[in-house]
Formats: sequence, C-alpha cells, structure tokens
Amino acid sequence: MAYDKPMPQVTELNRLFWEGARRHELLVQRCHPCGHMWFPPLPNCTRCLSTDIEWVATSGRGTVFSVIVYHQGWLPGYKEDLPYDVAIVELEEGVRVISNIVEIEPERIEIGMRVVATFDDIDEETSIPRFKPA
Repeated sequence: MAYDKPMPQVTELNRLFWEGARRHELLVQRCHPCGHMWFPPLPNCTRCLSTDIEWVATSGRGTVFSVIVYHQGWLPGYKEDLPYDVAIVELEEGVRVISNIVEIEPERIEIGMRVVATFDDIDEETSIPRFKPA
C-alpha cells in the first residue's frame, strides 16, 4: 500500500536525524561545551548558544508526557487511521519529541506510560520514528 501521508522534508539541518532514523537510531543534538541535549534540530545550543554541537544516539526509551487523540482526519492520508494519536514522549535523556504511539489503541495510552522507539520503514530511504509500549 502506498504511503499517503506527508513525507519528511529533509534539510541540511535535519539530514543527520533522518539518516539515523533510517538506521533505526533515534538521534538528538548535544552541545559539546555544556552537554545540553535538544530536539528538534537547531543550528546552535538552546542553553549556551554554542554552535559546537553533535548528533548523538538516545536510548530510545521514554515516557508519554502528553497525548491527544484525533477523531477527525484533517489530511487525507490520516482518515483511514482514525482515531489516531499524537504524543509528546520524554526520553530518558530528558529531551521531548513529538510522535505517535503504535501497537496500542489510542484510548489506552496513558500519561507516564513507558515507551520505546520503533521505526516505520516507509521506503528505502525513509524511516519514521514512532513509539510503542515498553
């Protein structure tokens, strides 16, 4: 079945994130001088503003910080998935990412639920990080 949802827009700023996802690694940025980690990608540290930054792999483990369940599809590709969730996951490293929780009915997702990263291989070049119950 063809993937009919919006595809990621790969840019120079986020390219390493998507390359990591293709390898099934969940990457975030880390500042060399202060050690702060963040996502989504930015050209400089959100704490000390240094541009001396790197991409590092996370454990892929975290907890559901927030979740919303959609019962109306706003884009055509999502209508077949109703209801579907959009969640904020707080990784063990302290970074929060927005994604979906899969392999569970959306109504059963709870704040504080332990989750682990999984990857939805869309095509040979694109894998989208999602999370599933741990």
